[in-house]
Amino acid sequence: MAPSDSKKTTGPDLQEHSGIVEESLAEIAAQLVANGSIEQSIGDDQSVPEASQLLPYGMSVFVPSPRKRDVMDNLAHMQSLHESGFDPVPHIAARTYKSRQELKEFLQAAVAEFGVHRVLLIGGDDSEPQGPYENASAILKDGILSGFAINEVVLAGYPEGHPVIPQQILQDDLEEKLQIATDQGLCVELVTQFCFAPSRVIEYCASLALRLPELPVYVGMAGPASTARLMRYARYCGVSASLRALSAFGAKVINLVTHTDPSEQLDALAHYRATRQECNVIGVHVFSFGGFLESAQWMREKCRRR
Repeated sequence: MAPSDSKKTTGPDLQEHSGIVEESLAEIAAQLVANGSIEQSIGDDQSVPEASQLLPYGMSVFVPSPRKRDVMDNLAHMQSLHESGFDPVPHIAARTYKSRQELKEFLQAAVAEFGVHRVLLIGGDDSEPQGPYENASAILKDGILSGFAINEVVLAGYPEGHPVIPQQILQDDLEEKLQIATDQGLCVELVTQFCFAPSRVIEYCASLALRLPELPVYVGMAGPASTARLMRYARYCGVSASLRALSAFGAKVINLVTHTDPSEQLDALAHYRATRQECNVIGVHVFSFGGFLESAQWMREKCRRR
């Protein structure tokens, strides 16, 4: 495997006789955000130019591929990101593509017109494939990415498991995709699904560090949003398990974890990175949930702590 070393950063020496210095944790948190990425939602195009003034130039912005939207329509969203100085990263939902030619045309336009060099490979929300690709592995096995200037592949990780795929199959599938991508000379990274229980995320990342220490990991977290909006996306994305587990502690804890500021989850991740020698977490990935500008403002504030 050939991980993307260009984005990997190393934190300062954080251990002192009195423990971890608070300022050092703030520095690591800032590094994780500055080294991270953000996801754009449908309807956020108007806020892209303003958000570009808040975030580092060239930051990766992921562009989802909703089931009911034509895949070629994503090109227009990538155009506004590219023009504003962002690095657009399209979701390639395998089961969405009706033919190999359709995927080829999409990749050709994305690379030539908007400088795309990095894609997120997922199976997609369709229960049945619309064309020749059943899952992300099928696209990798096809070898179509090597025909373009795609040199980085982002894969998905699931701290709470997948709603319909058993955990062992998820692990085997991830290792298979890593091997295929490596054999093709592709850099591989992993972005985790967001989760409302930091301990579950840390446990998952620690497991990855032991099994796949060379794999760079970006930890997904929900950006600033109302509790109602977070709950809606949680049910849709299959992360309700952490909400159900926390409900045993009462509504007060639910409101704390699904609050409008994800700083506590970021602080927990910074502490984990500071205290583990074996840690391949190199950044965060912020799901904006329709609040692209609001999430950009939160990321900007965290970066200013550096």
